[in-house]
Amino acid sequence: MKNISQLNLFRALASRNYTLYFIGRAVSQFGTWMQRTAVVWVVYSMTHSALLLGITIFAEQFPSFIFSIPGGVAADRYNRYTVIKITQITSMIQAVLLAILVITGHMAVWAILLLSVILGIINAFDVPARQALINDVVASPADLPNALSLSTATASLAQLLGPALSGIVLSAFGAGVCFLLNAASFGAVIISLLLMKLPAYLPKKTNKKVITDFAEGFAYIKNTPRIGLIVIMLAIVSLLVLPFNTVLPVFAKVVFKGDASTFGYINSFVGVGAVIGTIFLASRKPGSHLKQILFFSTVLMGIGLICFSQFKNFPAAMFFAAVAGYGSVAQFTISNIIVQSDAAPEMRGRTIGVLLMAIFGMMPLGSVIIGAATEHIGAPTTVLIQGILAVIIALLFAKFLTGSAKKAIPENKVADIILK
Repeated sequence: MKNISQLNLFRALASRNYTLYFIGRAVSQFGTWMQRTAVVWVVYSMTHSALLLGITIFAEQFPSFIFSIPGGVAADRYNRYTVIKITQITSMIQAVLLAILVITGHMAVWAILLLSVILGIINAFDVPARQALINDVVASPADLPNALSLSTATASLAQLLGPALSGIVLSAFGAGVCFLLNAASFGAVIISLLLMKLPAYLPKKTNKKVITDFAEGFAYIKNTPRIGLIVIMLAIVSLLVLPFNTVLPVFAKVVFKGDASTFGYINSFVGVGAVIGTIFLASRKPGSHLKQILFFSTVLMGIGLICFSQFKNFPAAMFFAAVAGYGSVAQFTISNIIVQSDAAPEMRGRTIGVLLMAIFGMMPLGSVIIGAATEHIGAPTTVLIQGILAVIIALLFAKFLTGSAKKAIPENKVADIILK
């Protein structure tokens, strides 16, 4: 692994445990994006309603918001390794149930919404534990930012290829096969967990009530402005801008007169930009100013959405879809790196839980708003407004994001921060 560690882009893969984690998650993310693509396409094909698209996304993500803090507390109080195994098994069962409904011809919108709610609850416990586990499987704390960027890169690569593959499978075999493939993909995570060699878990003794842990998490965020302002900005962007993917099926079917494959291609071009963005973040030099990168990425996302909404030429629109994807990936990736690097070890799970609340609380609400707006003013105008809002948000936070460049934290100092 020495040669891998010498490459700045892949240095976190020098850790055996992280390599297993990385491979398992990469396989699972492909299945996840295939299922997401299939679910929204099935709902839109059944209803032709942009509002119901938003409600479908709301049904999956809002439960994650409600349970994100309990999920963060669980990541701090209990064995994260065990929590993740439980969430992967239950996620597999959820995907199998979706497949059974489709294959047996009993698919209904209410059933999709119910299973989406269940998945949202599972994710509320899975994501904080999975994100916090990265700290346990990376050999050197100084490699944490690289590990987080590479983990996001797997999701972005899956976002690139998963929807395109899903579009092909949807057209050839139907949604049921997409759901079965996702169910099988969870096996990769389970296998990778079983192959890891982790220290024996030592139960944490605490007499605190869960509600006390909740309050401590919020108080910690409030008293740590570098984290708190990042969370606030992410919440606003998640409400008003990031739900642009809600109306992509409308662009595929109405604006570009396409089918499931067209929808897959649009998602994939967004994924192209996301992959480029994550590679850039993973390979950045020590001392890079993350907040400045976040500022310019937000502006770039806005420009990409503005242009994507107005171009009727498909190749040109796909270029700007990639630009939007490049800018959007920085929102969570950089926010996650800052939070995980700055948070005290005993507060990390709860801090990640609050960060996830900013996404899972705002994005589903935003999806409903964007879906409703699309039915009244159309998809192109809605996305145009979202792009303009992205630029405005970046300018509102410009002083915070660009005014402290001299205080940027070198990556080789991350270990010292974590230990304080």
